Amino acid sequence: MTSLPEKLADTFRSAGVKSAYGDPVQIDGVTLVPVALAYYGFGGGDAGEGGSGGGGGGVTLPIGAYVKSGGTARFEPNVIALLAVGVPFLIVAGRALARVIKALKK
Repeated sequence: MTSLPEKLADTFRSAGVKSAYGDPVQIDGVTLVPVALAYYGFGGGDAGEGGSGGGGGGVTLPIGAYVKSGGTARFEPNVIALLAVGVPFLIVAGRALARVIKALKK
């Protein structure tokens, strides 16, 4: 019998850009290769006679695509997805910086 971590590893081995967005696509001689940020997390615990439990989840965020045309390749970002990640990050970073500056002034 396989353990839970081995089952999870087998299940999510192929997770990522290809499973979320498919294979590269060719349109009129131009190849589009999707790019995504994918991460997953799992956890669990056992309290003996008290019970046990576990859970997990994952996120895949499309950040753009590589466009190969002729002999060159360029990255075309998904601006909406980058803003969805960037704006909250900047807010948190700004608040953290404000707290550091406030603490240094004391």
